[in-house]
Amino acid sequence: QVQLVESGGGSVQAGGSLRLSCAPSGVTVSRYYMAWFRQTPGKQREAVASITCDGLTRIIDSVQGRFTISKDNAKNTLSLQMNLLKPEDTAMYYCAADSRCWYDNPYAEMRYSYWGQGTQVTVSS
Repeated sequence: QVQLVESGGGSVQAGGSLRLSCAPSGVTVSRYYMAWFRQTPGKQREAVASITCDGLTRIIDSVQGRFTISKDNAKNTLSLQMNLLKPEDTAMYYCAADSRCWYDNPYAEMRYSYWGQGTQVTVSS
């Protein structure tokens, strides 16, 4: 049974940093295509960053230079380092995973089979 558990969310002031972690069970991160999405009330869930089975990363323009996605294969975790946070980064952040390494389209929700419950990030001005 696959379960993804996010942690590391919280409340920070603009300019601050947070590091989100995703600890999966039933998933070996080195063999899974993984991503972080975020969602605010009333809006569609938005992809933030993805990382392929081989470790190739992609990140959306609005967080480029501020956010970094990474996998720690030894610890079997996925992380999202978020620096220089802005109020518009406020959202529920979700970890997503899929075993189809060959399937590209990193920013499509339908691409991912497994989802965590989310961790809230709130950035105040």
